[in-house]
Amino acid sequence: MIRAFAFLFTLFVAFATFAGFQLKQLQTVQLSISEATLYQVKAGTGVNSMCSAFKKNGWVKDCFWLKVYAKINPELVKLKQGMYLIEAKPLLEMISDMNKGRDHQFPFTILEGSTFKQVLSDFKNADYLEQVSETALNNALKEMGIKQDNPEGWFYPDTYFYSAGDSQLAILKRAYDKMQQTLDKAWQSRDMAVPLKSQYEALILASIIEKESGHNAERDLIASVFVNRINKGMRLQTDPTVIYGLGDEYQGDIKSEHLRRHTPYNTYRINGLPPTPIAMPSEQAIYATLNPRYSDFYYFVASGGGEHHFSKTLAEHNAAVRKYLLNK
Repeated sequence: MIRAFAFLFTLFVAFATFAGFQLKQLQTVQLSISEATLYQVKAGTGVNSMCSAFKKNGWVKDCFWLKVYAKINPELVKLKQGMYLIEAKPLLEMISDMNKGRDHQFPFTILEGSTFKQVLSDFKNADYLEQVSETALNNALKEMGIKQDNPEGWFYPDTYFYSAGDSQLAILKRAYDKMQQTLDKAWQSRDMAVPLKSQYEALILASIIEKESGHNAERDLIASVFVNRINKGMRLQTDPTVIYGLGDEYQGDIKSEHLRRHTPYNTYRINGLPPTPIAMPSEQAIYATLNPRYSDFYYFVASGGGEHHFSKTLAEHNAAVRKYLLNK
């Protein structure tokens, strides 16, 4: 009897030692996957069914010791639903990610100078992003505090990360809040001589400057041209506003008839600023608008390479136009 008990005890110790070794080895088990793959954990998914799926895909060889680990550590293997990126990493690290809800974050970028229409179009092509109805979108814009019928310009250009199933409204809210914060800060540090009555006017002019130049070094100089023209009562006469007013009619070439046409955005025909921004301005464009360089320039023309030539008089400007545009 004693010999039988001793045998069983020895067998138990041997198994416990073996099990302990295997559980320790489990910490070194790497997922066998050559290319990162998205895997969805649905609500109620347990570690057993997850491991079975991993085994079926060839990412793990066996699930037995993971099941033992789960019995011993039930709180550590409760999986939170979400979309996870399966990579060549330790199995237990991947399970820890799922346990803590560290799901894959998808990027969505609002480009500098893009329009609200373009942003909505990009939303449609975004992976695993919940789309909303036009009614829900309009209601959300009102809740954000956007008073204008046209929400153009109110969303800060940046890359935002989201989880699978998030709504496009969540991204818009974050972009709106960031733009509002940027505007508030820039407005507080503005040059008081700038002839803009509100943050919204600053947003409008910044959007024009954004579309006129992608060179940060000359944005404050372009801003000075528009400020000088506003102070002198001159029309802005800027092509990007005309293009925006044309909408889908614009096919890449501004014609003389476009410049003559009366639209709310044709700054060759209207005085002052257009009624709304024409794009999403960058932070650099906003600060350039509110802190323009001092100059006596009233005109500029593209000189090549995305840069511009600046002139003080119409005669100088016409000469520059002939040099850089007409004589190409």
